[in-house]
Amino acid sequence: MKAVVIGTFGDPDGLEVTDMPEPVPAPGQVRIATEAIGVGGVDAVIRRGTLAAYGFSKGHLLGSEVAGTVTAVGQSVDAGWIGRRVWAFTGLSGGYAEHAVAAVDDVLPLPAGLTGADAVTLGGSGVVAHFALERSRFAPGETILVRGAAGSIGITAVQLAARGGAGSVAVTTSSTERGNRLKDLGATHVLGRSGEGGQDAPDGFDVVIDVVGGPQLPLFLDRLTPNGRYVAVGVIAGQPPADFGMRLMEAFRKSLSFATFSSDTVPGPQRRAVRATQFADAARGDLRTVVHEVLPLEQASLAHHRMDAGEVFGRVVLVP
Repeated sequence: MKAVVIGTFGDPDGLEVTDMPEPVPAPGQVRIATEAIGVGGVDAVIRRGTLAAYGFSKGHLLGSEVAGTVTAVGQSVDAGWIGRRVWAFTGLSGGYAEHAVAAVDDVLPLPAGLTGADAVTLGGSGVVAHFALERSRFAPGETILVRGAAGSIGITAVQLAARGGAGSVAVTTSSTERGNRLKDLGATHVLGRSGEGGQDAPDGFDVVIDVVGGPQLPLFLDRLTPNGRYVAVGVIAGQPPADFGMRLMEAFRKSLSFATFSSDTVPGPQRRAVRATQFADAARGDLRTVVHEVLPLEQASLAHHRMDAGEVFGRVVLVP
């Protein structure tokens, strides 16, 4: 089968198209003939070598979520899965391929009317957005800032915050055009990447959801109101300064909170329940997905170039 692996860490041109045997599902797994493959921020972070300490090596097969049709099941898995269209989480590898395997507990049937591209745009990111807001203890009437709102996590977080009765939903993004698109999704104020601008935007925020991280993270800690909560869900701009916690200590009397969040810490049944609800909402049009572009699998390096250049609004999807 055709697959895309990391030949050299760093630049997107280090991604290589290769042939490898079709995977055989282990006990508790299913095999899926992919029709859509999500290209996520974590894929770019792994490709750059930022997470080398976690054991990623050359030849790593990227990709964490796919949609397609189950073609085989492993031991102890109900054969009734065969032939069903599903979304699946493959872990931190295995998705950039014509066939992928996933634990059956990480597989969810797709509702009628939801495309594979929409599923891999929402499947992983929607759960992160939902539980990040829950972790922040967001309440109706509060002010919220979504930093890095042009990606699939941010786009969903904006919609969920607006639907949840936020007093205002500010976003950071790189252009007026993107800001207008985010306003169409529920944002009320648009700030620049460094938090500047935003006519009539609140001076401070009760909640910050941060997809970006990187060296400017402390600037956004400063934007929290007393008792404000900051939840970091990504580091697409790299790790924050090692001493960023000093900002919290310097603002000790404001009683600020900082948390990281990974959906890995949410029990599987809870993730499945939220994902099933969001898929149903998207199929009805009550929750919007934004597919930036659909590219052939062999153009994965182009997808990564566009992510690195900041060109992507929503999610790029690969198809075999």
